[in-house]
Amino acid sequence: MPENSTEVTAAGIARLAGVGRAAVSNWRRRHADFPKPVGGTETSPSFALPEVEQWLRDQGKLAEVPLRERVWQQLAGHPAGAVPALVHTGCALLLVRDRPTAWLEITAVSDGRMATVLHLALNDLLTARFGPATEAGDGSGGGTSGCVRAVHNPTADELLPSVPLLRAAAELAAETGARQAFEFLLGRQLDANPRQFTLTPPGLAELMAALVETGSRPARTVLDPATGTGALLRALSRPTALYAQDADPDLAALTALRLALNATIESCTVAVRAGDTLRADAFPQLAVDAVLCHPPFNERNWGHDELAYDPRWEYGFPARTESELAWVQHALAHLREGGTAVLLMPPAAASRRSGRRIRADLLRRGALRAVVALPAGAAPPYGIPLHLWVLRKPGAGVRPSPELLLVDTAEPAEPAAATAATPASGGRDRLDWQAVRSAVLDAWEPFDRAERTGPEPDAPLGRTGQDRPGVSRVVPVIELLDDDVDLAPARHLPPPTAGGGPAELARVRDRLTETLRLTATLTPPLADLSDPARWPLTTVGELARAGALQLRTGGSGTGPGPVLTEYDVLGSTVPSGTLPATPASTDGPPEEPVLVEPGDVVVPVLGGGTVARVIDEATAGAALGRNLQLLRPDPAALDPWFLAGFLRGTANNRQASSYASTATRLDARRLQLPRLPLAEQQRYGAQFRALAAFEDALRLTGRLGGQLVQGMYDGLTDGTVTPK
Repeated sequence: MPENSTEVTAAGIARLAGVGRAAVSNWRRRHADFPKPVGGTETSPSFALPEVEQWLRDQGKLAEVPLRERVWQQLAGHPAGAVPALVHTGCALLLVRDRPTAWLEITAVSDGRMATVLHLALNDLLTARFGPATEAGDGSGGGTSGCVRAVHNPTADELLPSVPLLRAAAELAAETGARQAFEFLLGRQLDANPRQFTLTPPGLAELMAALVETGSRPARTVLDPATGTGALLRALSRPTALYAQDADPDLAALTALRLALNATIESCTVAVRAGDTLRADAFPQLAVDAVLCHPPFNERNWGHDELAYDPRWEYGFPARTESELAWVQHALAHLREGGTAVLLMPPAAASRRSGRRIRADLLRRGALRAVVALPAGAAPPYGIPLHLWVLRKPGAGVRPSPELLLVDTAEPAEPAAATAATPASGGRDRLDWQAVRSAVLDAWEPFDRAERTGPEPDAPLGRTGQDRPGVSRVVPVIELLDDDVDLAPARHLPPPTAGGGPAELARVRDRLTETLRLTATLTPPLADLSDPARWPLTTVGELARAGALQLRTGGSGTGPGPVLTEYDVLGSTVPSGTLPATPASTDGPPEEPVLVEPGDVVVPVLGGGTVARVIDEATAGAALGRNLQLLRPDPAALDPWFLAGFLRGTANNRQASSYASTATRLDARRLQLPRLPLAEQQRYGAQFRALAAFEDALRLTGRLGGQLVQGMYDGLTDGTVTPK
């Protein structure tokens, strides 16, 4: 085995061969020639990837290793670790894209020689793209004295173990493009280590970018002082210069490469630095058009003791418990006059008493322009409804406004056909980001336009056309400057008319009455008691191998279409998710999502619930979301309702589920079905279909009943409904 060969775990072997981990354990016990462990631990051994690939081929268990899978396994098993390997890969992919001829010349030599030549080539490339390795500050925002750029040039010795990986990554880039190859590998690394990173979801990043790109002064120079993986800067459409800093050197390097590989900002200046932003600002003299920031929350050790006399605290020295207000003032300090900042904030920052003096000064001087309450599940921590603060740098040419825009997007975030069975705050997968974006921008854009051009003559204070009951309101600052200076939108937004008013409540009552009648009609009759039927059984896995059905897994792809999420399947609602938008300019074809068709059967793989949904014409064409598995039966061999009905059996689900400490996972291949003629399947299918209709009627009854009860409570308490 070559020295420093890439290692792979049992889980990686299972992924390469398309089997479960139990199969790999069986191979190790049954086959004496199975490769011996070369690392890891006794309970979690690792194996040499070349030996594993050769053994799988010899056994006929691996016809061809997918290139992207091979590259990922090489990266994940890199002797220096996945993150350094990913940085090396990003540097090489940047060279592949920017200087393809030089790359071809470099790869034509031996591995040892390639590492030496690549080091020299990267030195020129990284200096041209990110500046010299160490910069002396010039007072123009380029950096502080001795500031080190985020991406250092790896030495030849550091590159040598990575050479096979870099060759394979270049092959992948030839298929998909350099940017998409890096995005795939970075995404895999983030998914494999979810607890190490706090990510900004794409929908939220796009909304924050849109807030600074609207109006007559689009943002061209943008700073993210807590950049993480660079999601916020990557969401911008037309920047000319991007500046970023992060305390984690690895994240700073990955962000710099990610931004440099983004085709939409190829000609854009990218300056990324590593370091503690509040304690050691890498851009002390920088003034930009916009600041986007998802800062760390609730930090006590943010520099309170050593930064007491810092000139950034123009609006007041933040308390030790108010780290978020330190980030707010850092953002304002880096804006040019009239520039806009958007920060993601915990809801407590809008109401904690320790921050009320700073909030009051932000309001008095017109620096805080809007507070937007997001629905729970918009960003981590997903159980808390976070806020967006929109700020503007006051100055001589900027007229301070006596008003603050408050927006609450909790209602628009609910899918249009949500049911009582759907969780009230189901998390990121069920947020309607298009509705959230529309609600926020529909309120912000006219407010921003009125502020820049001036209000209409004799316009009443606090009423510029953005008021929507329960959603948005323009509030005079004088109303907010009380003892608490509480800026939580829900405290100041008048609720919408209860249930739509008495007329709407009457319509809900009529629908409920009609649905109750339908439910009584659909109630299944008592079944005849008889001896239990005994059928010969088969499994979904056997049917798939025989070609009677196809198995597909969701969760990937890009595009404009809706996504069927696991919450939609559990609640029997219309598709409520969205796919990541395809970039306007890409280096290769985007991955295609799995689209559902009429007659498909979809089952959730997590949670241990007995749920199966048959796709109808109305749902067809939606993309299959993550944590869902699709079974596509051959109509000549299997009835879809028969299939879905037997998949829902409690005993069937129990024997096909595996249990962990935090979740239950369903292995659809182990689900069992009786071997019955198609005509007999259709007889059972008709009964299962009737049960599904009865279940839908019960669900609708619960939703309408809850809507009527809450509407009556609201109406009686706010005076729109009176007792009879």
